[in-house]
Amino acid sequence: MPEEQASKIIELNEDLIENNDKLADQNNQILRDNEIRSFDIVGAIGAGKTALLEIISERLSKKVKIFVINGDVATRIDADRIEQHDVKTIQVNTGRECALNAFHISQILKNIDLKEYRKGILFIENVGNLICPSDFILGTEKRIVIVSITEGPWVIRKHPLLFKFSDIAVINKIDLIDVIDVNIDEMVNDAKEINPNLKIFTTSAKTGENISELIEALAI
Repeated sequence: MPEEQASKIIELNEDLIENNDKLADQNNQILRDNEIRSFDIVGAIGAGKTALLEIISERLSKKVKIFVINGDVATRIDADRIEQHDVKTIQVNTGRECALNAFHISQILKNIDLKEYRKGILFIENVGNLICPSDFILGTEKRIVIVSITEGPWVIRKHPLLFKFSDIAVINKIDLIDVIDVNIDEMVNDAKEINPNLKIFTTSAKTGENISELIEALAI
């Protein structure tokens, strides 16, 4: 690739990220003005993002207003699952885009009555992968990264950026430890080495193990 062309691509990427960050700041201000707690949830397909959101929504929806934005390339399968727990869901199908960005969220915030969710909670379930979301912040209060032991012992080391820029890490599917050859303590240590400030939880969406502790960490 010619040097001039490569330089233009780098500049374009930098502009995209800069514009995204500005929109993310605006999103954050809108959410704070409406006293809405907000969490961006990232993780690969099959890590258990939706299953964990179902449990959290079921436990919290009776005491606080919740709405969820689900990002996916296609379908609203995950949104339909969560909506069954008395939670408002909004589906964003990104098509060829591999992650939600701040513009997606800004358009939803413009077109929803945020007064209805004042002092409530917004969860954003990002598109399922561990690479693209690292470039695009959305304007939420905190980011939660979810992996599972089924993704192998090196999944955290292989995706350091998401762990570096997250507030909470969840290692899910610990109920499978008897059949999956991983050392959970080593996975926890990998996450701590990348980001010593991470709050880390080992959970099972199937059994509910440590979900209460995770919810408590959200300070809701």
